[in-house]
Amino acid sequence: MKLNELRPNVKGATKKRKRIGRGSGSGYGKTSGRGHKGQLARSGSGTRPGFEGGQMPLIRRIPKRGFTNIFSKGYAIINVEDLNRFEDNTIVTPEALLSEGLVNKGKIKDGIKVLGNGDISKKVTVKAHKFSKTAIEKIEAAGGKVEVI
Repeated sequence: MKLNELRPNVKGATKKRKRIGRGSGSGYGKTSGRGHKGQLARSGSGTRPGFEGGQMPLIRRIPKRGFTNIFSKGYAIINVEDLNRFEDNTIVTPEALLSEGLVNKGKIKDGIKVLGNGDISKKVTVKAHKFSKTAIEKIEAAGGKVEVI
């Protein structure tokens, strides 16, 4: 079977298209299903999304709140306990974290930050963009190293 030989199997699976503007006998002649006059009868008519017929739109009626800081930094977060899945004497880089699935690629905006939640028993060298104080203490207490990229 080829793609050009595919056909719907069930009766009623396809619907005939509406043939507008084909005379009064078709049921869709003259105004072609658009009714008489009005905004929707005109060519190029229709309104933008959110338009409420001139009433103040909902998006403008709701009060504004807060602001977005355009200078904010976004770090992908990983905890010290997650580093236990690496072998001893491994260099843990952002690429290694991505390949292990510990960090989501979409979350890495400005880098990776290692936080000190949990315990670490492996001796690893961790390369990341930021570290918390407790994370540095725990990694070095386990015999590992911390490198800021």
